[in-house]
Amino acid sequence: MRHRKAGSKFNRNSSHRKAMFRNMVTSLLKYDRIKTTDQKAKELRGWADHIITLAKRGDLHARRQALSIVMEKDVVHKVFDEAPKRFASVSGGYTRVVKLGRRQGDVAMMSLIELVVPEVKKPKKKKAAKKKTSAKPTPAKEAAEETKAEGDSTAVEKAVGETPEPVEAKTEDAVAPQPEADADVAEVSPDDQEAKPEDTDK
Repeated sequence: MRHRKAGSKFNRNSSHRKAMFRNMVTSLLKYDRIKTTDQKAKELRGWADHIITLAKRGDLHARRQALSIVMEKDVVHKVFDEAPKRFASVSGGYTRVVKLGRRQGDVAMMSLIELVVPEVKKPKKKKAAKKKTSAKPTPAKEAAEETKAEGDSTAVEKAVGETPEPVEAKTEDAVAPQPEADADVAEVSPDDQEAKPEDTDK
């Protein structure tokens, strides 16, 4: 019986198969997506989910376990920094497999495996109930309306009762003053001036 023999062998021995998946999970965590065959992508999901679960745990022992699988230290540090925030809202299903069709040559089924960015569900906002306007105004509104009406009536009374003052036209600036002729001095024509000495001789 095949107890504890789950998983595909991929026509490789155990050490070769383990090295292959260690390289693939390192590339997946480094670049967030890789292209491979459909069977390898399905098998790789378990490896990636295991590393992300360790990263969410985040203690020293989990980091050492991840370092024993992932080939690059920088990738481990990156995953341990990002995974607690990135995958905090979900507890599994960190990867997605998208089928791309068959590969030219051996006609193998190809797939794209990528890390999923979970969507954070925002709480729905409750619609505020419309307040019904009461027919009776409040006492404060009544007082405000009365004061407003009184102010308007006094303004109208003032406008009606006050008569406009007559405006005096300022003609002094407009018309220049003319010199007044002396009343005692009479205008004398040239003929009268010639006749005056004759009167004195007489």
